[in-house]
Amino acid sequence: MSVKFNVVERGNPSNREAPKKFYPSIQSSGRVTTREVAEMAGQRSTLSTMDMMAAIESFLAIIPEQLAKGNIVELGEFGTFWLRTTSEGAETPEEVRASQITSILPRFNPGKVFKHVLDGIEFVKGVVTTTTPPED
Repeated sequence: MSVKFNVVERGNPSNREAPKKFYPSIQSSGRVTTREVAEMAGQRSTLSTMDMMAAIESFLAIIPEQLAKGNIVELGEFGTFWLRTTSEGAETPEEVRASQITSILPRFNPGKVFKHVLDGIEFVKGVVTTTTPPED
């Protein structure tokens, strides 16, 4: 499997005076819809595409529900979902309030099988993108 990447020039947001650097940036090769995933999964199982769609939709509803309850969602060798927050600090433990939480984000840690697939990715260089206009 190969994944294309572009070269992108970026500045340092914490130090605008620092020279810009070039970074690889993954280039999407497309999208796969839930229906397409259901069709692919249906071909690998005894379930029909519609049965698989129902199972996937149910599965996709369960994950955020469980995260909202404070649970870590373990999906075997696929990986684990959990919630991460950013927050403002307080001077003492007694001053800590829920209102100090400024954002909440779902996080995913891949399992062994998932990591094994990722380790097999070959990267192919695409185009160079700069933030400065080319010289005449």
